[in-house]
This record gives sequence, structure tokens and C-alpha cells, in this order.
Amino acid sequence: MFCQDTIIILHGWQSSRQQWSEVEQKLEKSNKNIIVIIPNLPGFKKKTELSCVWDLDDYVDWFKEFSSNFNQPFFLLGHSFGGRIAIKFAELYPERLKGLILVSSAGIIPKRKFSRSIISKIANLGKIFSCFPFYKLFRKGFYKYILQTSDYIQAEKLPFLKETFKNVIKEDLRKYFNKIKIPCLIIWGDKDKLTPLSDGYLMNKQIPNSKLEILKDIGHCPYKEIPEILTQKILNFIN
Repeated sequence: MFCQDTIIILHGWQSSRQQWSEVEQKLEKSNKNIIVIIPNLPGFKKKTELSCVWDLDDYVDWFKEFSSNFNQPFFLLGHSFGGRIAIKFAELYPERLKGLILVSSAGIIPKRKFSRSIISKIANLGKIFSCFPFYKLFRKGFYKYILQTSDYIQAEKLPFLKETFKNVIKEDLRKYFNKIKIPCLIIWGDKDKLTPLSDGYLMNKQIPNSKLEILKDIGHCPYKEIPEILTQKILNFIN
């Protein structure tokens, strides 16, 4: 089943394997010795609904079982939420991996700034208007344009996903960084508003055998914005 090199890609929160199809095609087309595997992570589609609340360890255990079908070490790429899974898996099971690629990875809990605290209080205050018809629209806009994330709102649409989201984001993974000894490529857009570039610098500083590649004028999803350049950086690392 394995070619010379296998790369497994873990997509972001409430994303899917289809979002990475262009990178998948370019990788396999550019090197016939590469096979790309992109599983749909549990919980984000009707057919993969969770039957209970999960935490990050549940996702790591799920991926351990998924990857147990492969009897040779592989490259693991994690984007955003997928990066959380990849980081913890790489620390726990380094013998399973040839290398780790983190693209705009989540995993660092930011320090609570004063402005963020004020925004949180405003959000809680807004609940008093929940009986009004405009509340849902206001709440959706608040999360998207003020907090710059809609993950929490989207998570409400599927059973158990909202509480799973809370479990996942409360775990800070910094304690694992210096334990990752395998080669690691960190790729980050300098315009990323969801996972700031400062997180990329911190990961690069604390993961011993890592290299940071900064993508100029690129946001959180380089697989959509510059799939050709992202593909080439992945290939350079694998080769």
C-alpha cells in the first residue's frame, strides 16, 4: 500500500478532505513515489457525527487507530485544528513518523488581553437580547467580524460538537514542543488572523529540529490561496 513516501494530511476544524484536493493532486502529480491520504476527521459531517463529547485525546486515539493500517513511517501534515492532533501524535508516537509538517497550526492558548476581556463581557451582556429576532444575526456577525472566528457558532449545528470544541481549545500544547525530535517544517502566512505568526515563531523556537517558512501576504489557508507554492514547500521537505 505504501509508496516510497506517504503523507497524511489532517484538515482544520469543520473542514474536509475536499478542501485539500488541489494540493493532493499536485503532490501526486509532481512525484509518482508519493501517495497522499486525507481522512475526513470525525464530527464535522452528518455521516461522521460524534456519539458523545470528545477531547483532543479522542482525536489522537482515533488517528492512531486509523494510521495503524500503515506499517511504515509516514509524513504527517496538520493544518489549524489538524495541527493540534499532529503535534500530540508526534510527541506520543514519533516512531510512526518520518517528519511533521505544521501549517498555520493551532495549539497555543493566547494570553488574555484586556481588550479580549472587554469583548467577552460584551458578548455575555448581549445574551439579554436573546429573545429578540435579530439576536442570531447579531451573534453570528459578532463572532465572525469582531472575534474573527465562526467555529464556535458552526459547532452548534451538530450534536456534541460545541462541547468538543470547548474541550479541544482549552488544552495548551506548548509542553509538548520540546519533546518533538523528528524533523519538522512549520509553514505560516504572515497575514494569518486566526493563528498569529507569533505562534509559528514560538513553535519554531521550541521544537528542536524545526524550520519555519513564512508566506508573504498569505492568510490562514495557503492550500486555497497558493496551492502551488505550498505543494513545492512540502515536496522540498519530503525530498
